[in-house]
Amino acid sequence: MATYKPVVVQAFPKLGERITQDTVYWRGYKTPVQIKEFGAVNKIDFSPVPPYNYAVTASSRIHIYGRYSQEPIKTFSRFKDAAYCATHRDDGNLLVAGSEEGSIRLFDISGRAPLRQFDGHTKAVHVVGFLSDKYRIFSGGDDYSSNLWDIPSATEIVSYSEHTDYVRCGCASKVNADVFITGSYDHTVKLFDARTKSSVMTIEHGQPVENVLLFPSGGLLVSAGGRYVKVWDVLKGGQLLVSLKNHHKTVTCLCLNSSGQRLLSGSLDRHVKIYSTTSYKVVHSFNYATSILSLALSPEDETIVVGMTNGVLNIKHRKPEERKEKSRKKRQPAYRTYVKGRTYMPKQEDFCVSKPVKRVLRKYDKLLKSFQSSKALDAVLEPPIRLYTPEVTVAVMQELHRRGTLRSALAGRDEKQVNLLLTFVARRVIEPRFTPVLVTVADIITDIYQPVVGQSAIVDRQFLKLQEAIGKEIDYQEELLEVLGMMDTLFATFTKKRATYLEENKSNGLTETTETNMNN
Repeated sequence: MATYKPVVVQAFPKLGERITQDTVYWRGYKTPVQIKEFGAVNKIDFSPVPPYNYAVTASSRIHIYGRYSQEPIKTFSRFKDAAYCATHRDDGNLLVAGSEEGSIRLFDISGRAPLRQFDGHTKAVHVVGFLSDKYRIFSGGDDYSSNLWDIPSATEIVSYSEHTDYVRCGCASKVNADVFITGSYDHTVKLFDARTKSSVMTIEHGQPVENVLLFPSGGLLVSAGGRYVKVWDVLKGGQLLVSLKNHHKTVTCLCLNSSGQRLLSGSLDRHVKIYSTTSYKVVHSFNYATSILSLALSPEDETIVVGMTNGVLNIKHRKPEERKEKSRKKRQPAYRTYVKGRTYMPKQEDFCVSKPVKRVLRKYDKLLKSFQSSKALDAVLEPPIRLYTPEVTVAVMQELHRRGTLRSALAGRDEKQVNLLLTFVARRVIEPRFTPVLVTVADIITDIYQPVVGQSAIVDRQFLKLQEAIGKEIDYQEELLEVLGMMDTLFATFTKKRATYLEENKSNGLTETTETNMNN
């Protein structure tokens, strides 16, 4: 008796994901660690000096985490209400934060009580930061004002009231110690110079500004608001260089990597997009569980920390560089290696004994082997196979058709089973790889169940969907044929013109040669 041959499932080529250097680099992070905070994480800021601890601002507390710690190593909780925008100074010794009550507090990293408190804002202060001279602080609040403070005397130096809505973001220039920038919900970004009494530049973003970022060189400014990330040339008076619209919801945070060659943006659409700063194209993206409010990258790109609206802190650490694996104990050669040698090839007179390979048949193969056609078809219509490997379902249908038992396998089914069959056929019949088989299946189903049309609303609806799908596909094919006809006409015209041009050139060349000979 001949052995049973399993059903051959035709393999179709798959469109593989394009693997680039950025893909390999940004995938080189470990499985994330998640920490639950007391509220939405509105700011994450890494210390600029080793060991690169980071401050997390959430609710009425500021937690300082070590690089690999899952518990805070220090907590600042001297706030009556929500705290905002805890930011390190360039030397990593001081930390400044705004608050809901309108005051600004300055902390020493090694202590707990605030060193200074700056009072002047009448409403919540959502943005604070240090100027690059380390002795002044800028701030922006919901009272529409942007202020500059002196740290040693704890006094206000100057106050700007040019914005007409909440000031929610800002940054300082690392090149010029007098320059800082603020962004507001009035759709503008303003550049201030501490030596002047008014802003020196105003940029219209077009949406409420959620975040601003200045490149280390000080020449380029990035603003985020709405779904847009825009890059401006500050040295050319705020000229717009590029406008990026890769997010589906509001962009909330921005940061640069250590080299400045990659720009990261986080959004309420749960994605972090990574752009090349040369082409401004998305080179990679991360997907998170909920909306993103804050984002930070460690100075050596070793850690990515993302804060979300549900209070979860997501931390990814870079995988260590792969070391050479220790040499394992080599397996001893088999007996035949000692007798014949490792490179021995069997000769013609040798008798080779092959080890029998036991084939494990799948469920549908076992049913086909026992000639249970209907049950084999039921087996491949189960959700895991039908939804994720439809090529297996179609291969079994093709095998049943080859055996001549497809009609009997499709017949005698109840309303639920017919509905399942028609749903699968209507969904997959338009795929070119399945069309030849499924058209035959659709014909047989229509022929078998035509007498019962009108007795079940569910089955009737599926027949109409099948008719609609096939009708649309026919329309598409007709349109494509029309387009192909137009293209053939264009190509034919182009070929004819080119042939005529070549003939003219040849004739002109021949005429010129004849005239030259006659003159000579």
